[in-house]
Amino acid sequence: MDFLHSTLMNEREVLTYDGFGRATRELAQRIADDDYRPDVVLSIARGGFFLGAGLGYALNVKNAFMMSVEFYTGVDERLAVPVVLPPVPNRVDFSGLNVLIADDVADSGETLKLVRDFVAGEVNSVRSAVLYEKSRSVIKPDYSWRVTDSWIDFPWSCEGPVVPGGMNH
Repeated sequence: MDFLHSTLMNEREVLTYDGFGRATRELAQRIADDDYRPDVVLSIARGGFFLGAGLGYALNVKNAFMMSVEFYTGVDERLAVPVVLPPVPNRVDFSGLNVLIADDVADSGETLKLVRDFVAGEVNSVRSAVLYEKSRSVIKPDYSWRVTDSWIDFPWSCEGPVVPGGMNH
């Protein structure tokens, strides 16, 4: 398998950690080439943690926030609407800033839209970056590494947890 980019395997896109590193760097370069200079990276947890951290380093942005949004519960299984989980950032923290929202995938786009709308009234500008964009997304991310309509196996989530439960165990 070519580790530099995702490959289609059993109707799924498979991204390796090596491929993720290359994808993050390529995405950061696109953002830099577009002359967008974010003051803060706002990662959508959990999948956006990885991209947000990588983009923060590559774009030399030390100010990082996260919002935890639950929407997907399994392969093509989701809640009716995305739900913001606490702690919720204070909108005033984004006042007048250029914000880059980072997430692993814009699937339905509902999570990305929720977070963008959350900060939109406070910020100077807001743009979004994702590893993968799907054609059905309700909003088009400003930056995406690849477009696919397949389910994606990310290296951090494809094997599942090593311990049972979660917050409710």
